[in-house]
Amino acid sequence: MATATKREFQLTGANVSALFTLKLHRGEGMALIAMNWKNGKPTKDFVGFAIEYKEPGGTKFFALNNRLGFLNADGSVDPNKLSTLRSPIQKFRWVHFPRNADMPGNFTYRVSPVFMDPLEKLSYGDPQEVEVELMRETYPGKLNVTFTRGFVSSQAFVDKYQKDGHSISELMPVSANDGLTFVPTHPLAKDAYAWMGFEARSAILEVLDEAIKDKKAQVKVIAYDLNEPGIVTRLEKIGNRVQVIIDDDGAHGTVGSAENQSEERLVISAGRDNVKRQHMGKLQHNKTIVVDGPITKAVVCGSTNLSWRGFFIQSNNAMILRGEKPVKIFSSAFDNYWNNSNKPAAFGKTASAKWNSLGLDSINAKVAFSPHNDTNALLQAIGDDINNNTSSSLLYSLAFLYETKGPILDAINKISKSNKIFVYGISDKKVGGIDLHIPDTNIDPVFPVVLKDGSLPEPFKSEPVGGGGTRLHHKFAVIDFDKPTARVYLGSYNFSSPADIKNGENLLLIKDRRVVTAYMIEALRIFDHYHFRLLQADAATSQKKLFLHKPPTQPGEKTWFDEDYTLARKIRDREIFS
Repeated sequence: MATATKREFQLTGANVSALFTLKLHRGEGMALIAMNWKNGKPTKDFVGFAIEYKEPGGTKFFALNNRLGFLNADGSVDPNKLSTLRSPIQKFRWVHFPRNADMPGNFTYRVSPVFMDPLEKLSYGDPQEVEVELMRETYPGKLNVTFTRGFVSSQAFVDKYQKDGHSISELMPVSANDGLTFVPTHPLAKDAYAWMGFEARSAILEVLDEAIKDKKAQVKVIAYDLNEPGIVTRLEKIGNRVQVIIDDDGAHGTVGSAENQSEERLVISAGRDNVKRQHMGKLQHNKTIVVDGPITKAVVCGSTNLSWRGFFIQSNNAMILRGEKPVKIFSSAFDNYWNNSNKPAAFGKTASAKWNSLGLDSINAKVAFSPHNDTNALLQAIGDDINNNTSSSLLYSLAFLYETKGPILDAINKISKSNKIFVYGISDKKVGGIDLHIPDTNIDPVFPVVLKDGSLPEPFKSEPVGGGGTRLHHKFAVIDFDKPTARVYLGSYNFSSPADIKNGENLLLIKDRRVVTAYMIEALRIFDHYHFRLLQADAATSQKKLFLHKPPTQPGEKTWFDEDYTLARKIRDREIFS
């Protein structure tokens, strides 16, 4: 059995007698479990993988559940979640969220191949086991990658929080402008918010709680959306030790907006001189927090808006940086925004608009802030990096990508036509839902996944949409995750011309495989989630059921894994993660 050390992010099973390989990738509150058959194709009686896990210090294995099952004798579908020991996973990889992922110590994963005989009796082959320490922080005391869950439109949300007649309307305000005064009526609201906000919300609130306790800490905040009461209340508690820049573009500057309400409250607690409204060339789109104190030195950056939708509806990421150097760089950027308010050209001449190393020991990471000028603009360089230097894979989750013409879209379209590069991508559309890039030999078009309330095929229940507006809010691109050259671009930066030369933005480039692996898994789990929703939509339209496939019994009938060995994309998928 393979065992992890604190720095390992990928481990492989060591059972030579097992018929398959097992590789486990460490994520943030999640793990990617990837399998592949060792010699040729599995036999026709192979019906999937049973996956179990054991918590640190535990003595009992718990089987993961599958929402799909084999058809009953009468052709019906079991509506219950079933153990993968009875309803195996018919995929060569799976993303798992351990219930207590932040527990110290090693989690043990055990995966077994499952077979079905002609009488439909199941049997199990030799398993592979891997131990891994998931850890709460990516690099303790230096850098932590965090994500929101972004799964309101999911069966898991329905099972947990829409039972007994309850609904999402009891958890979320109808309008962002009602956010600061909204009072939830859902009996499980506290638990629901922790589940929905996942690690990103808890980590951001933790930084603010540290700032409150560190009585000499100075706090600098830039907020695009600002309507979440837990954030504003904490900023009020910090008093005049906080400076805040709040976006005032568009709806944010209108009478009654939550941002205007937040401004009024923070002027009272922090003082008029410590609160500024700003839009730079178009938007002040940063979502950053800097805490500079004798006890706490921390930075929050990334794509997560300090809002109800940012925490609880959208798929978002937030990075927590620790140490004097990140604090100095982000504090200087704040000061340059403050002193060059709504002057893009002036800000573009500051050192903040250039790449700056974050000075993190053993982590290759740098940051640049927008707006840039002609001499330090970055959009074309990023497009060139994707276009010219991608050698193995590109996985991306980019809000508004297909609405934004320019170097990034051009590069992605070109790379996606190469049969040498593995590409999976997903992007939110302003109208119509999600763009899902599913390339069979990397040439297929983008498929729209329209999110709407309505019936789903058996055995699934109707899911909430989560209101209007963007649901997929990530802005990151993962290049060559499986190579020593692995890197990820991330931040508030929308990979567009306005983000580059008009808006206030943060953009990070990190060349570290542990960090890159975390973003790779996030890209994959979001992609898989919406890809399955596409299958659900197709099944609902054609009035089909979704179920597990039994071994073929008729001439010409195919196995469940036939496409994994015949379609170029699925062959590459099976190989690259395992």
